[in-house]
Amino acid sequence: MRSTRPSSTTSRGRSARRRISPVLAAVALASALALTATGCESGDAAAGGEASASATASDDGKLRIPDDIRDRLREHGIDIDKWKNGAWKNWDRDDWLREAHEYVNPIIEGLWNPDRMREAEEPDQGVDDSDLSGDQGVTDPTPEPVEARAVPPSYHAAVPTAGKVFFDSPKGSAVCSATVVKDPAHPGKSNLVWTAGHCVHAGKKGGWYRNIAFVPSYNDDGKSVAELENATRGDVAPYGVWWGDWAQTSDQWIEQGGSTGGDGAPYDFAVIHVTPEKGSGGKSLEETVGSALPVDFDAPAVPKVDSVTAIGYPAAPPYDGQKLYRCQDRPGRLSVTASDPTMYRIGCSMTGGSSGGGWVAAGADGEPALVSNTSIGPVTSGWLAGPRLGEAAKGVYDSVSEKFAGR
Repeated sequence: MRSTRPSSTTSRGRSARRRISPVLAAVALASALALTATGCESGDAAAGGEASASATASDDGKLRIPDDIRDRLREHGIDIDKWKNGAWKNWDRDDWLREAHEYVNPIIEGLWNPDRMREAEEPDQGVDDSDLSGDQGVTDPTPEPVEARAVPPSYHAAVPTAGKVFFDSPKGSAVCSATVVKDPAHPGKSNLVWTAGHCVHAGKKGGWYRNIAFVPSYNDDGKSVAELENATRGDVAPYGVWWGDWAQTSDQWIEQGGSTGGDGAPYDFAVIHVTPEKGSGGKSLEETVGSALPVDFDAPAVPKVDSVTAIGYPAAPPYDGQKLYRCQDRPGRLSVTASDPTMYRIGCSMTGGSSGGGWVAAGADGEPALVSNTSIGPVTSGWLAGPRLGEAAKGVYDSVSEKFAGR
């Protein structure tokens, strides 16, 4: 999530904060709250565009890229063979695909190995000039901190829909949290994952992230960092690695999203359609993990929500990013700007790395439903904020579902 610095008093007596970013490996990522919505399409449900690169396995077990996908990549100046051999590391501005329809994410088999996953860390995050100088609209008092509780292993038994999203940015490998959600076009067979927009696209000053992949029930047995040093891929990814073959975030995030502060935060959500890196026996992601959450786009107003549970893999100290945690609290309101939707805010000690993790509450039928995702919080931890999912979020969700409806 995008973090905020410890509150600092401005001349107006209002506190400044910054976004909490995804966890980056080795190098600090400039984005805190607003990490990119990698491979996402525009927030317009009617937006066009073809699905991004997805590989198929031939009889000899080698990956094959369809000719039409190769042609699309060439239109962007991307040679698929050079890309898979390391050309994706070129982040020249002209090569950083930005527009909604430009998302491409060719599978590079074996790229996300246990070491690379484990080393994705929380970046240093600075405050820029766009950081919030105060709140407008309706904002409730800062909630009391709530200590995050460790989810007992196996994570799949407790929270089967939770997992990690890994991706590469100009500053290194990064990680967010994410949730398997239902697909109305494929009941019981969803391949959709919900996360934050800043986990797929860099916002107004950047473009799509690369090598986006989802690992459900990451480190399902809750092994320690020391135990994971010799872990196999099966230990960290017991249900496989699923690559994003299409992603979409809101137009507002692409146009407004910032690396710090609250820019674009009320629209900081994304949906990723995934495909298995290796064969899944024909099973969808939902069938593989055994569950998927519905998304509630008509959640009640903030004061009417009794309880919300935020779930994620916090990675910034005092956490290490290898274990799953959750916080439960009654949400309050956080207004970034008077013209944007009011966000949910809860007390929670989770830090960066938990960005994109699902917020779950009882739906209209009393069953659990996803109502938000972690977007921003203070750098010192203590609270988290997430967007309230409305018409714009439903447009993103429906667009991705409809794109793959006939497949």
